[in-house]
Amino acid sequence: MKTSRVPDSIARQPWGVIIPLMLLVMLGAAVLYSAAGGSWTPYAASHLLRFFVFLAMAIVISRFPANFYQKMAYPAYGGVIALLVLVEAIGAIGGGSQRWLNLGFMTLQPSELMKPTIVLVLAAFYQNLPPAMTGSWRGLLPALILVGAPAALVMLQPDLGTALAICFGGAVIMFLAGLPLIWFIGAGAAAVVATPIAFFTLLHDYQRNRVLTFLDPESDPLGTGYHITQSKIAIGSGGFFGKGFGNGSQSHLEYLPEAHTDFVFATMAEEWGILGGIFVLLVYAQVMRWGLNVARQAPDRFSRLLAAGMTATIFFYAAVNLLMVMGLAPVVGIPLPFMSHGGSSMMTVMICVGAIMAVERWSNKSGPLA
Repeated sequence: MKTSRVPDSIARQPWGVIIPLMLLVMLGAAVLYSAAGGSWTPYAASHLLRFFVFLAMAIVISRFPANFYQKMAYPAYGGVIALLVLVEAIGAIGGGSQRWLNLGFMTLQPSELMKPTIVLVLAAFYQNLPPAMTGSWRGLLPALILVGAPAALVMLQPDLGTALAICFGGAVIMFLAGLPLIWFIGAGAAAVVATPIAFFTLLHDYQRNRVLTFLDPESDPLGTGYHITQSKIAIGSGGFFGKGFGNGSQSHLEYLPEAHTDFVFATMAEEWGILGGIFVLLVYAQVMRWGLNVARQAPDRFSRLLAAGMTATIFFYAAVNLLMVMGLAPVVGIPLPFMSHGGSSMMTVMICVGAIMAVERWSNKSGPLA
């Protein structure tokens, strides 16, 4: 009988997802290299370094048992809430928003950490809630408070995109936990009624302009519609095969704003064309398929909600960014997972990947606490 020379701890990793993610990150690094004018700094090298550091972090956190995750859910939630409050007190201001904490060795955006944390704390909440109480106010009101508190703090920064991501993750967990469908229908109806009021009373001027620009970007192509207009030009000019690596005029001539962060997909599409876009979509589809399969095979309620919620968080990142750069959604400042330059966003999605890996490991053991 032959024995494998590959250590068991390495062989058990989900290489069917890790390898496609590595390829996607390498494509992202190539795009960032090009966006920097053919230089590894300041984007491409740090992008690759962050991925491999956070991949190691994901593998480490995948080794923790389920009871550790459950015990840490509320302390982690409280810690991130404290960081959000600290942002309001001493946070760094950039681009008119107060979202970051300068830690010296890195700039941390605590609101990013709340995206996986809200999934974790709600999964723990519903795990400990008797199933018979899920359809009562005891299954709704505490969850609304858990979601509403960080969403309100993030809105103060202001950061509408991240607040929506937190609410989306919370809503997914609440739906999958078994809250009555009629509640979601009622919430949707209330949102339709409240949206016009919120648009004129709660949103900042620049946020209202983003919505109006989304509805008619050509009305002000050199002003509020500039981002979307240039993004669509970049994507369209790439055609099927693209202009070729390093030949993207929109980013190199600095017509395309935020070519290395929010609009990195447009930068990629100009040089790599539809073929590059299809590859990106296939990798995201593989990640979604893997995450949902892990959730379906999870051994208990907590594990199922955790894996499904983390998968939904990654989906929200990718879907909103792709819709945004193609002009199908308002610009809300959400980066593209594994491709956009940014440490906090990379850390967030790798936490999600690590949590899904943990659930997969629990499913392969004799029980969820193994």
